Amino acid sequence: MARDEDILAEAREAFRLCQEAEAHNRAEALDDIRFARLGEQWPEPVRRAREREQRPCLTINRLPAFIRQVVNDARQNKPSIRVRPADDRADPATAEVINGLIRNIEYVSDADIAYDTAAESAVTCGIGYLRVGIGYAHDDGFEKDIRIERVANPFTVYGDPRSTAADSSDWTTAFVTELLPRDVFAAAYKGAEPAGWDAGYAGVEGPWLQDGGVLVAEWWKREEVLRTILRLSDGTVVEAGRFAAARDAFEALGLRVVGERESRSWKVTQRIVTGAEVLEETVWAGRYIPIVPVYGDEVNVEGRRHFRSLVRDAKDPQRMFNYWRTTSTELVALAPKAPFVGPRGAFKTDESKWATANTQSHPYLEYDGPVPPQRQAFAGVPAGALQEALNAADDLKAIMGLHDASLGAAGNETSGRAILARQREGDTATFHFIDNLTRAIRHTGRILLDLIPAVYTGERVVRVLGEDGTPRTVAVSGRAADDQRQQAGQEAGQQVGQQAGMYDLSAGKYDLVVRAGPSFTTKREEAAAQMTELIRAFPAAAPVLGDLLAKNLDWPEADTVAERLQSLLPQRAQAQDPAMAQQIQGMQAEIRRLAQENRALEAEAAIKARELEIKAFEAETRRIEAMAKLRQAGQPTGPAAQAVRGDAIIPDLAPGAPLRGM
Repeated sequence: MARDEDILAEAREAFRLCQEAEAHNRAEALDDIRFARLGEQWPEPVRRAREREQRPCLTINRLPAFIRQVVNDARQNKPSIRVRPADDRADPATAEVINGLIRNIEYVSDADIAYDTAAESAVTCGIGYLRVGIGYAHDDGFEKDIRIERVANPFTVYGDPRSTAADSSDWTTAFVTELLPRDVFAAAYKGAEPAGWDAGYAGVEGPWLQDGGVLVAEWWKREEVLRTILRLSDGTVVEAGRFAAARDAFEALGLRVVGERESRSWKVTQRIVTGAEVLEETVWAGRYIPIVPVYGDEVNVEGRRHFRSLVRDAKDPQRMFNYWRTTSTELVALAPKAPFVGPRGAFKTDESKWATANTQSHPYLEYDGPVPPQRQAFAGVPAGALQEALNAADDLKAIMGLHDASLGAAGNETSGRAILARQREGDTATFHFIDNLTRAIRHTGRILLDLIPAVYTGERVVRVLGEDGTPRTVAVSGRAADDQRQQAGQEAGQQVGQQAGMYDLSAGKYDLVVRAGPSFTTKREEAAAQMTELIRAFPAAAPVLGDLLAKNLDWPEADTVAERLQSLLPQRAQAQDPAMAQQIQGMQAEIRRLAQENRALEAEAAIKARELEIKAFEAETRRIEAMAKLRQAGQPTGPAAQAVRGDAIIPDLAPGAPLRGM
C-alpha cells in the first residue's frame, strides 16, 4: 500500500502539471468548437438583450465550409507509411513484409478513421490525437495484434507539459481520462471495493471525484533505463541478459565478447488509476508512449506552446458577418409597412378594408373627399449593411487563406492551369495542417516499427496486404523465436526458416518514410489515373498504352478490352497473322532502303553545297584583289566609274557576286 500511495501522489502531481500547462489551449479549443461547429457565435449578453427586445440574432455559419475544405483535402491526400532497410542485417524482402503488415494493421483497425478524426480536431480546435493499442487477435487465442485507434474526444488526453517535439516522441508522461458512472466503474473494476465508495475516496479533490462518477485515467510514464549491450566477435550486438541466458550456445559457435558498453533505453509503464488507488499496472512492449498528437498551427511564446485552429482568428469577421446580415434582414423584413397618407375623413368609407390594406389584398378601396390616399415609398435595401456583410465575408477568406477558387466558386480564370494555380494558393495557405498530420503518421509508423518484433513473437502466420490491396499470408518470427533459436545453439539473427518462407522480424534495423499523395483504393486505380494523364499530355502514346490502361480500369470486361487492344500492337499482329507479318517485314525493308537512298542524296547535296561555297569564296577573293589593283592605279571604283567603263574591268561589284574577265 505504501508503494501505491507513492504512485498516486506522483500521478496526482503529474496530472496537476498537465492541467496547468494545457489550461489555456483547452479553453480556447473548447471555444473554437462551440463557435465553429455548434454555432454559438453571439455573445451571451448581446443575445439576451436582443431577445428581450424581440430582435433577431441570425447565425449564418460559414466556418464549417472552410474546415471541410482543409479536412477533405487531407482525406484525399492520405499519407502512407513506407519501411526501408537501414543496416546490413535488414532484408529488403522482410521490409516488404513489414510494409504489408502495417497496411493490414491500418486496414483491420480502420486507421483512416483515426487519421481523419485527429486531422479534423486539429483544424477545428488546434489539436487532435490518435493512439496505438495491443489486443488479442481472436477471442479464442493467445496471439496479439496491433491496432490504431481513434480518439474521438481530444479533451480526454493530457500530454507532457515539457514536450518540445513536433510529435510525441519525447513524451515522458501522459494521461487519457474517462469519467465513468459509479455502476459502470463497479462492474469494470470489481476489485476496487465499490461498497466502500465514500470512505475509499474521502479527501480526494479536483476532477478525480465528481457527481455521479469517478474519473479513471490511464497514466503513461516513460523512464530512461540503462542496459548493458555486448558486441560479439562476428559483429552481432546482443543484450547482456540474452547472452548470459544462451552463453553455452554462443560459445559452441565460437563467438566471444569483444566489446561492452552501457546503453540508454526507455521503459514505458501504463497504470490505470483513480485519485485513490492503482487499479492496473502493465509494462508496455515499446519504447514510446503510444499516443500521438496532431497539432494545428503551433506558436511558442516565452516557452509556452499555443496550438491554434484554422478558425481562431476568423471569429470576429464571422461575428461581424452575422451582425450585418441580421441588421440588413431586420431593416428590410421587419421594417414597418409603408402606410397610406390622406386628409382627415378620407378613410371613413371601407374603413375595415383600409385598416387591413397592408396585410390583405382587396380588389378595390373607396375613399372620401376629392384627394385620394397615397402610399409612402419604400425606404429601399440598406446598402451600407449589405456592403459591410460583404467586407466581413472577404475578411473571412483573407484570414484563413481560402478564397473563392479554393471553395469551388467560379472566377475570372479561363484556362485549367490558371484555375489550378488559384486553387493551389489555398492548399499552400493551409498545408501546415496536412504536414502536421504527416508528422503524426510518421511517428505512428515509428511506434508500429518498434512494436512489431515484440508483439508478433514466436513463429506464426500473419496476413499482409500488397500495394494493390491483395492479401496473402506469410510466416514470420519475432524476438521470442530468436531467443529460442539462440538457446538451441543456432547463430544469432539466422533465419532458420528462410528457405521455407520464414521472415525474421527481429533481425536488422529499419527506418521509414511517409509519403502524402492522392488516396487510391488500390494501385490499379493509381496506375490508371497516371496513364490517363500521360495519354492526355502525349496522345501518340495511346496506341501503345491502350491495353495497359484498359487492364487497370475497374469495370466489367476490362480484360477483354485489353486483349483486343493488345491485338492491335504490331508485335501481336505479326504473331497472329503470318501473311501480315511478311507484309510488315517487306514494308520495313522498303523503309530501310528508302532511308539509305535518302541518306545518300543528303550526302551528295551536302557536297554540292560545299563546292558552291568554295566557288563563291574564290570569286569574292578575286574581286577584292581587282579593286585593290584599281585603287593602286588611282582609278575610281564607284558605280559611276563602272558605268563609264561599261564594267569592262569589274562587271559587277555587288557584294558576294563573282567577277568575270579577271
